[in-house]
Amino acid sequence: MNPGRNNPVLLWPNGAPGAKGDGPEDCPALTVFLPEGKGPFACVVVCPGGGYGCRAPHEADPIAEWLCAIGIAGAVVSYRVSPYRHPVPLGDAQRAIRMVRANGAEWGIDPDRIGILGFSAGGHLAASAATIFDLGNPDAADPLDRPSCRPDALVACYPVISFGTFQHQGSVRNLLADADGNVDPKLRDFFTLEDRVTPQTPPSFLWHTANDPVVPVANPLLFAQACAKHGVPFALHVFPDGRHGLGLGQGHETVAQWPSLCARWFQDIGFLK
Repeated sequence: MNPGRNNPVLLWPNGAPGAKGDGPEDCPALTVFLPEGKGPFACVVVCPGGGYGCRAPHEADPIAEWLCAIGIAGAVVSYRVSPYRHPVPLGDAQRAIRMVRANGAEWGIDPDRIGILGFSAGGHLAASAATIFDLGNPDAADPLDRPSCRPDALVACYPVISFGTFQHQGSVRNLLADADGNVDPKLRDFFTLEDRVTPQTPPSFLWHTANDPVVPVANPLLFAQACAKHGVPFALHVFPDGRHGLGLGQGHETVAQWPSLCARWFQDIGFLK
């Protein structure tokens, strides 16, 4: 495979499990952006937000380009959204992590430095991948099922975390509701991610704005509290003001600090050499 920003790689070349058709929205893919210079590079899988109903363009390629600018490969995953429901989005994200790890040597990526980053509902997906994972099956017939899908780092930007009191109803509905609009309480609990943090959860960087009107700031606070409880290293930045969906924060002087703060954090955890 020869990945690149103009050459997306299908996660399942022979058809994705559970596909409802063969259009672009039925065929999840990975678009890999590599920095200039010689690797191996750390890589971060990017999950754009959109309430599990769409994928926001400003939280996709521009994020991978920023990662490249600081010396980290970015891999944007076009995970499937509504009408697809659980377990499809998480399966796509896990497959993306495995694909990057399996092809690390060929792509110039360090398989031991694979992170995941997401915005809003994409932050929920990224945090799901960071708390719901397996270590792979070395005997699997498909080579991409052999490596672990556990990310080595998590970046969650104004993330949906809780499907409890502080839920984002659109994300809950698009990920879990059945044809009648009902949500299984057990699934709701399963995806209340502050309850899924363990000592095996990777180091985490979280940021939010205090007055986000769409996703309450309680979401990352609950995740950070769970990280503290379980001894998981984390950084948490809450900016005093800012609308939901700011992406890189361009045009907002205070929020625009987060990429440089995150770059320093990547350096601290060994993602930047």
